[in-house]
Amino acid sequence: MQSHIHHAHLFSSNLDAALKFYQEMFEAEILADLDLAGARNVFIGVFSPGWLGSPVGNQPVNITPNTSKGVAMSLFGKILEKLGFSNPAEVEAAPQAAPAAPSAPAPIAVVDVVAQLEKLAASQTQKLNWRVSIVDLMKLLGLDSSFAARKELAAELGCPSEKMGDSAQMNMWLHKTVLQKLADNGGNIPKELLG
Repeated sequence: MQSHIHHAHLFSSNLDAALKFYQEMFEAEILADLDLAGARNVFIGVFSPGWLGSPVGNQPVNITPNTSKGVAMSLFGKILEKLGFSNPAEVEAAPQAAPAAPSAPAPIAVVDVVAQLEKLAASQTQKLNWRVSIVDLMKLLGLDSSFAARKELAAELGCPSEKMGDSAQMNMWLHKTVLQKLADNGGNIPKELLG
């Protein structure tokens, strides 16, 4: 029996120590270090042959460094950043004393994705329909929308291998998944685009 975990959510009172542990014990690589919805979110990769669960699983993932923070950023991380889910010029916060009692989780800040994308679309000379096309969505955000880039993003987000071989199916899956993940992170994506 073989299993595959796309990602897991870890919570830590000392995130730097947890990251050091995964880097030393599992050769983890930090893919993105972002402030999302008011909380630090770190995406790490623990790589092994076939970890992407697709025919390209044994190939290295091309991750472009984010020079504003000095860390590598995933393609989906770039989408989040372009839409304002993080602040690249964030200021280091002063260390805080541990709270006496557990506090309630902070609410997710809503990002007005629709307004931002509509504003970008209105400023373009080329008609780009981000509501139905992953290619247009990526172009609108100023990202590489080539087949290779879309395939990389699909692999990053865990696209089923049977869809990776058919570009139309991959594109439809990718568009729906990106919109759903934006909604999951506090983006105001209309329900009709998620169904």
